[in-house]
Amino acid sequence: MAANILIVEDEESILELIAINLHQSGFNPMRALNAEYADKLIQEAIPDLIILDWMLPGMNGIEFAKRLRSNSSTKKIPIIMLTAKSDEENKIVGLESGADDYLTKPFSPRELVARIKAVLRRKSPELIDDPIKISNLHLDPSTHRVESNGATIKIGPTEFKLLHFFMKNPDRVFSRNHILDKVWGNQSEIDDRTVDVHIKRLRDVLTNNGHDKLVQTVRGMGYRFSENQEN
Repeated sequence: MAANILIVEDEESILELIAINLHQSGFNPMRALNAEYADKLIQEAIPDLIILDWMLPGMNGIEFAKRLRSNSSTKKIPIIMLTAKSDEENKIVGLESGADDYLTKPFSPRELVARIKAVLRRKSPELIDDPIKISNLHLDPSTHRVESNGATIKIGPTEFKLLHFFMKNPDRVFSRNHILDKVWGNQSEIDDRTVDVHIKRLRDVLTNNGHDKLVQTVRGMGYRFSENQEN
């Protein structure tokens, strides 16, 4: 499952350089030459991370970062500020505006990719984690594939995220609200009963391979993923 990275940069040559390197690194780049168009793209699909230039026409990067952080639907999107301003005071301004990291121009595309991975590892580890195998069930985040004994299991994006969360945290019991926070994130309009719906869908997906019993209901508490069938 490739992470969607929104690049907000008004210099087209730099924008394309970043986009090419992100694509080669397995990410899905989204392009915007200004904050206004970036905002339009965000309304259509929330990106997993934003690379944000400070000096933009119209609304600058600092103002846009503050706007993102003040909105409940965008406040948790990781931001890497990209700018020619290299002195300590400007770095502090950038970080205090809501940026998670700060990279100065000229920059190394390899370092930028490394910083993106570092931020995602902290914020959304499911987007970059290594493959996981439990009870002959194999999940690979980089290819968005789930297999059982070599056979591919067809699975939707939400069920994939749910299964990945469970497989990263086996044998632990999670409440619906905890699962909502970790899988759906800042989508506050989602009701906690939505978890039940997707748990059922996940079990249905795993039924043919006999792995549905790994997704267990713990009465009065929530759900867990475990090879141990005892409640």
